[in-house]
Amino acid sequence: MFGLMTEAVNRPTTATPTSGLVQSVSVTGAGVRPHWYAASTVANHEKGVAAQLSARLVEHFLPTYESVRQWKDRRVRLRLPLFPGYVFVRLKLCDRLRVLQIPSVARLVSFNGTPAALPDTEIEALRAGLAEGIQAVPHSYLKIGRRVRVVDGPLQGLEGIVIRQKNQLRFVITLDTIQRSIRLDIDASSVELLQHRRI
Repeated sequence: MFGLMTEAVNRPTTATPTSGLVQSVSVTGAGVRPHWYAASTVANHEKGVAAQLSARLVEHFLPTYESVRQWKDRRVRLRLPLFPGYVFVRLKLCDRLRVLQIPSVARLVSFNGTPAALPDTEIEALRAGLAEGIQAVPHSYLKIGRRVRVVDGPLQGLEGIVIRQKNQLRFVITLDTIQRSIRLDIDASSVELLQHRRI
């Protein structure tokens, strides 16, 4: 049995819409506008990093899920990161040292030496969906399948891949930037097929 919880601080009153899967943001003059980035952490240090980010007043998003594990003598409920090894941070690139100076942060995920900005709309939709109580669990990294877009509900606008499992429709969201996926149950009427987008 899984339940979902999220940890976030300093939630903005409005989201800044962007488009595309990954934005390349130039370091030169990048102090103008904050973006979401994926901060790579030391294994099992995600919650400690989130606490440090709170102390430094850095907006962040650490989605977690509750997993029930059977130990020898009892059942234990654990809150685990939905994207192990990552905490999402929203900041201006000129402020990135506030994150990189945290001992358990390895780096900001980058391409060609430039931190890769994540689309605000995708992070905000994911955060809104989890806040609504949508059940999600980690899934093996998935790139191949039938691509769909969510057309209603809190996840509206998100794109992902659908798979069938035990006669149910499963929606897999993949963040290519960090090569991680999560799986959630979704009603078939809530998605539309993206034409010619089977990958």
